[in-house]
Parts: sequence; structure tokens; C-alpha cells
Amino acid sequence: QVQLVESGGGSVQAGGSLRLSCAASEVTYRRTCMGWFRQPPGKEREGVATILPGVGSRTYTDSVKGRFTISQDKLTFYLQMNSLKPEDTAMYYCAAVDVFFSGNCNPTLAFAYWGQGTQVTVSS
Repeated sequence: QVQLVESGGGSVQAGGSLRLSCAASEVTYRRTCMGWFRQPPGKEREGVATILPGVGSRTYTDSVKGRFTISQDKLTFYLQMNSLKPEDTAMYYCAAVDVFFSGNCNPTLAFAYWGQGTQVTVSS
């Protein structure tokens, strides 16, 4: 069972930056797909970005392309968020799923492990 702990959320003005971190208890390269998701107030959860360690493949939802970057350093995953907008306000979660070396890592998968979430608030 993979345990995930997020940190790094907070409040920032529009145009600012934040970096979220996710500490994972274990990761298997080319097998553990990692993702960042968010849930704005009153809305459904959406996938933001994914990364497959050891392969380096990444996906981003259209609304964050060019502004957010997902990265990984051993057991810690990051979401660098630049040029933040009020619509980025949400609870952000990191998540993990075993993709069994398939190479298929994207937000539509049924992620099995979730962190507790960290709040990001962007004011205009």
C-alpha cells in the first residue's frame, strides 16, 4: 500500500507561484503512475498532471499546460504552479496507481492511493 503525504499549499495572489510536494512511501519505476488532481469548491475532481517515473512521460490537462510542471525526485513528486489564476483555487491531491509496466499513465485511470490533500487559494 502506497502512502502519500502532500504539502506546500497556501494562499497566493493571481500571477504568483506555488510548489506542491507529495512524499510517497514507495515507488516502482515504470510501474507506479503518479498524478496530481484537484477539486474546486462545488465542482468535481479533475486530473491536473501525471508522470510515470523511469519513463518520464507526462500529461497535463489543457488549462494548466505551459503553467504547471510535474516532476519527481526519488520518492517525492512535485507540482510547480506558475502564473496562478483564481480558477486554480482547489483542494489538490496526489495519487498513485500501479500500471504494471504498461506505460499507460494518465488521469483517466482508477487511482488507488490518495493523499489527504492540500488547499491552494488564488486571489484576484
